[in-house]
Amino acid sequence: MLLAIDVGNTNTKFAIHDGVDWRGQWRASTDSSRTADEYAPWLSQIMALANLGFADVSACIISTVVPQALFNLRNLSRRYVGAEPLVVGEPNVKLGIEVRIDKPNEAGADRLVNAVGAFIQYGGPAIVIDSGTATTFDIVGRDGAFEGGIILPGINLSLQALHDAAARLPRVEIRDPGCVIGKDTVTAMQSGIYWGSIDMIEGLCRRIRSEYGAPMITIATGGVASIFEGAFPSIDHFDQDLTSRGLLEIFKRNGGVL
Repeated sequence: MLLAIDVGNTNTKFAIHDGVDWRGQWRASTDSSRTADEYAPWLSQIMALANLGFADVSACIISTVVPQALFNLRNLSRRYVGAEPLVVGEPNVKLGIEVRIDKPNEAGADRLVNAVGAFIQYGGPAIVIDSGTATTFDIVGRDGAFEGGIILPGINLSLQALHDAAARLPRVEIRDPGCVIGKDTVTAMQSGIYWGSIDMIEGLCRRIRSEYGAPMITIATGGVASIFEGAFPSIDHFDQDLTSRGLLEIFKRNGGVL
C-alpha cells in the first residue's frame, strides 16, 4: 500500500491507497517540529481504526510546502514504512507535465500535484481552486501542463487578520448567514466573508476564462471548499481527493507499483 502525505501550511493530510481504493484519509495540524517518533504513534492508532498498520504499507510519497517538515516525514517513511519516500519537487521525481511559467522552480508542490490530479480526472483546460491557508487558482492546459494562476489570502487568514487588527470584531464561524445585509456584527462579518468569497471566486473565474479564451472545467478542493458547495454556479466539481489522486498518479509515473 502507498502512504501519500500532503503537507500544507495549516494541515497535513495522510492517505493510504491499496492499489484499488483509498482505505483512509486523515488530517493533522502541521507542526514542522514534530518528529517521526511523535507522528508514528498517532498515525498507527488512527490507521488501526481502518484495520491498517505500518506493516501493510510498502511505499511513500510526500508533497510539502513547508520545507522544514520534510526531514521528520522522510524519517517517518524510512523508519516505520521501511521505504525511501518520493518527494515531489526533487530532481529525480518526474511529474509527467510541463510547467509553463517564467520561473518553474517557484511553482508550489501542492499546485503541481493538484494540476496532475485534476487533469487525469477531468481533463483540460481547467481551473483548480484550492482553499487553504492561501486560496490559489491554478490553470491546467489542454495537454495537462501547469500554466500559472493566482494566489491570494485564504478565507481563514482573512478572518484572522480582521479579528487581530480590529479590537471589537470577534472570531466568527464561516457560514451562510441567510442574508446579505447583516443586522449585527456577527452576521455582517459572516455575510462579508461568505458572499465576498463567492463573488471574488466567481469574478476571478470569469476573468480567467475571458483571458484564456476557451471553455474551462472548474474544480474546487481544500479544507474550506466544502462550506461553499452548491453556492458557486461556475464550479463544476468539488473534489476533496484531488491532491491525493495527484500524488498517486505521480507515484505511478515514477515506476511505483502497488
